[in-house]
Amino acid sequence: MQVLSINRSLVKTVNINGKDAPTGIYKEPVFDPVAVHTLGLEGDAQADLTVHGGPHQAVYSYAIEHYPHWQQFLHRDHLHHGTFGENLTTSGLLETEVFVGDIHRMGSVVLQVTSCRLPCSKFAHKIGSTEILKPFLESGHSGLYYQVLQPGTITVGDPIEIIQRDPNAMTVRTVLGLYKFHEGTRDDLEKSLQIEALSPLFRKAIEARLQKP
Repeated sequence: MQVLSINRSLVKTVNINGKDAPTGIYKEPVFDPVAVHTLGLEGDAQADLTVHGGPHQAVYSYAIEHYPHWQQFLHRDHLHHGTFGENLTTSGLLETEVFVGDIHRMGSVVLQVTSCRLPCSKFAHKIGSTEILKPFLESGHSGLYYQVLQPGTITVGDPIEIIQRDPNAMTVRTVLGLYKFHEGTRDDLEKSLQIEALSPLFRKAIEARLQKP
């Protein structure tokens, strides 16, 4: 498992359906070591902090293994690193194998998985396909959000080490299914709430689902 690319951006304004919208999704690769703080990469920015960024969504990673699938879907010969708005393009971190609550070390940075990513209209605009939102969600190729447990520096080529796994662990894909696809049993829902690192957004939605008959 390895960090293949580090990507960041400042906020820019784009026109979506005739309306100006600020966004930080247009990430571009950088090649020098990058400092990572509790709210994300130095020199990176998010526009709408009500749904992006914050301590539980400080760093977003996406697996290079998913790129061929989207190249075929989008009829593209090539997609550059950072295409999906990820801070880190990685190898070996698949949603069916990574668990919410996992703690990873990259360089001198220690990160903990908190949730998956949910696509939005700015993502569709950046990709250039309004038809990608549902397939992206249903594919399970969501990428991973992290909180920063130990700030430090990440460099392209750093190995990714799993240093701890939550005993109540559930895979990122499993949690996505609980949240968006009404998968799983009541026991599964209750188990997911025992994961201390689970993003507040997901926790609130799963608690609401448990309250329904």
